[in-house]
Amino acid sequence: MADDVPPHVLVIDDEPNIRDLVRAALRFHGFTVSSAGDGATGLDCAREEKPDLILLDVLLPDISGFEVCRKLRGRGDDVPVIYLTARDTPTDTVTGLSLGGDDYVTKPFSVEALIARIRALLRRAKRDAPAGEGTGVRGSVGLIHYADLEIDERKWKVRRDGRPIDLSPTEFRLLAYLAGNAGQVVTRAQILENVWGGEYTGQSQVLETYISYLRRKLDRYGPPLIRTQRGVGYALRAPDAR
Repeated sequence: MADDVPPHVLVIDDEPNIRDLVRAALRFHGFTVSSAGDGATGLDCAREEKPDLILLDVLLPDISGFEVCRKLRGRGDDVPVIYLTARDTPTDTVTGLSLGGDDYVTKPFSVEALIARIRALLRRAKRDAPAGEGTGVRGSVGLIHYADLEIDERKWKVRRDGRPIDLSPTEFRLLAYLAGNAGQVVTRAQILENVWGGEYTGQSQVLETYISYLRRKLDRYGPPLIRTQRGVGYALRAPDAR
């Protein structure tokens, strides 16, 4: 997405009033907008239009928004996805994020808060790597080495003990930020600022969910690396570090 080209947002929602409201708000704020009223049409639009971000209703008339996201990721489409959902339950949140979604907004929602989420997500999607420097050892350009982890920020690849680990874009940014500050406790606010963006207004539940996913994937190949500092935040520490 070039800086002088308005970001293109695809809205997939079966409620005409929601589509009209969001479309008008986005256009007012300078976005290009297209829309679809069901999952199948939305998938076709995503393939043909290649939007910069998708607003995706969870409850669609043909297939669920979760299934739409699963199909997008299955065909290699990493377009940022924000779920629009009337069901703000931990189970739904975990399901949506595990399928590759990046954020969620609960209906009814504030239009200004939604615009802030969209801008934050688009901004971080343009970054080559998350901000922040720390005690993770950087080798050649774009590589971070810590303990038995190797993170290639240019190729978006992670290995632990030489074995590849498949991460979503958000999981990758979170791990790279922790690794760039390895050995240090970073607060929840710092993580949200640097990984989700300064305008992010979401709940810490999203962060905790992604930490859980990272732990599950990393711990398959060695001792736990992500430590919790209760009431403060998280740290990436080698197993023999205190």
